[in-house]
Amino acid sequence: MRYVIIGAGAIGGALGGRLAEAGHEVVLVARGAHLEALRTTGLRLTTPEGTRTLRLPCAQGPEEVELRTDDVLVLAVKTQDSIAALDAWSGRPVAGGGTAGEVLPLVCAQNGVENERLALRRFRRVYAMCVYLPATFVAAGAVSAGGSPVSGVLHLGSFPRGVDDTVRAIAADLEGACFLAPVVPEVMRWKYAKLLSNLANSLNAVSGTAALGSAAGRELVRRAVAEGRAVLTAAGLGWASDAEQAEAREGRIIQVALDGQEPGGGSSWQSLARGTGSIEADHLNGEIVLLGRVHGVPTPVNDVLRRLANEFARERQAAGSMPVEEVARRVAVEEAGL
Repeated sequence: MRYVIIGAGAIGGALGGRLAEAGHEVVLVARGAHLEALRTTGLRLTTPEGTRTLRLPCAQGPEEVELRTDDVLVLAVKTQDSIAALDAWSGRPVAGGGTAGEVLPLVCAQNGVENERLALRRFRRVYAMCVYLPATFVAAGAVSAGGSPVSGVLHLGSFPRGVDDTVRAIAADLEGACFLAPVVPEVMRWKYAKLLSNLANSLNAVSGTAALGSAAGRELVRRAVAEGRAVLTAAGLGWASDAEQAEAREGRIIQVALDGQEPGGGSSWQSLARGTGSIEADHLNGEIVLLGRVHGVPTPVNDVLRRLANEFARERQAAGSMPVEEVARRVAVEEAGL
C-alpha cells in the first residue's frame, strides 16, 4: 500500500517519515513554506535515534497526485481544516475507476471525535486512529517525534465500529515502522478517552505548560475532565478506562527530551506558537460544550477554555501569555452568570 499523508505536519510528518523508513511508499501533502522546504531540502525527522533527512514525493493537493487503488489516505489535518480537505480529495478519480470517496480507505489520524463523522459523509471506507504520538513541528520541513522505544501507540479500527482486513494490514505496516498499533473493534472508546485528556490543551495553549502543574491549573483540568465525563455519561458514550490506557502505554513508551529542542507544548500550543490563526478548541472543549447543551449538563470550564483559545488564535496572542489565575477568574465569572 502507498500512504498519502494529507497534512504532513507534526503527526503526519512523523507517521509518513517512519513509514517511509520502513520501506513503504509515502506521499506527503503540505502547503506554504513547509511544502517548499519538503520539496527543496526534504523532511528532516528527529527521533531519539538521531536526525536524518528523507527525500519523499510531495504535493500541494490532490490535483498533483495520481491516485491508485492501493492508496491509503491518512487525514492528519486539524479538525477545523477537515471539511476542505475531505471535499478536495473525495471526488478525485482513482486509476481503474471510481473516486477516492468511493473506493479508497481513509484513516482519520486526528484528535477529537468529529472527523470520522465528517469523513463518512464523503468516504465509504473510514477508519479511526487514536493518536498517542508525542510529535512537534520544529520548523518548515522539520518535525520531531520523541517517543521511545516506539514513536507512538496508535489504536485503530473501522468507523463506527468493527475491524477488517484493511485495518489489520495498516496496523501491520505501522507495527513495522516503530509504532504500536492495536486493532480494536470499538475504536471510538479510545478516541473519547483521548478527548478527555485533550481538554487540557486549551489551558496549555493560553497559559503554558508550567500552568498545568500549578494548583490552579490542576484544579481547572480536573474540573474540565469532570465536566467531560458527566456529558459523555449523559450522552451514553463510553470511553477507555484509565486502567486500559495505562496497560496500553505504561512501560511501552516514554517521551525523550531531544537535543537542541526547547520544551514547548501540545498541538494547540503549537498552533498558537506558529500563529496559524486557528485552533482546534471548538472540537475538543467545544465537543463537551455541545454535548452539555444537548443533554442539559453545565460545562463552564470547557466553555471558557474554548472561548479563550479561539480568542488567542484569532488575535494571534502569544502562546502561554495568560496567567492561570486569570483563567480561573474568568471561569468564576462564567459560573456566577449561570
